Amino acid sequence: MRRFGEALVKGQTYRRRPGAYAVLLRDGAVLLTHQAEPIPEYQLPGGGIDPGEGPIAALHREAFEETGWSISPPRRLGVYRRFTYMPEYDLWAEKLCSVWLARPILRRGAPSEPGHRAIWAEPAAAVELLANQGDRHFMAGALRDLGLL
Repeated sequence: MRRFGEALVKGQTYRRRPGAYAVLLRDGAVLLTHQAEPIPEYQLPGGGIDPGEGPIAALHREAFEETGWSISPPRRLGVYRRFTYMPEYDLWAEKLCSVWLARPILRRGAPSEPGHRAIWAEPAAAVELLANQGDRHFMAGALRDLGLL
């Protein structure tokens, strides 16, 4: 499995944290989320898979919470891992990130996740905005495959 991001911290114990994230395309634009805390950054909509929850259910839930949009059935693009400290959870995590391609189909309201805003961006700009190298890799690949980059 491909790994992105910061190097492992020697002697640090990491807790495995699976998550599902979406490249969301509609009418030639990409839907991202901007998270204000703990560090302001643009991200692919998505997040952790709760115990007993499947990745697709988590993806639909997280996309809605972070953008306010419901999404079409997703198509899996791939998976990567990264090791990071998550200050909002005081957790050293081995994140297993599955990345999916979907289409926002219905705006049902504002994001319900505190500190998140839905942002539409032009494809090339969206790739540059993403804070995470793994997310950038999968988004750029999907956009190239679709002839949008």
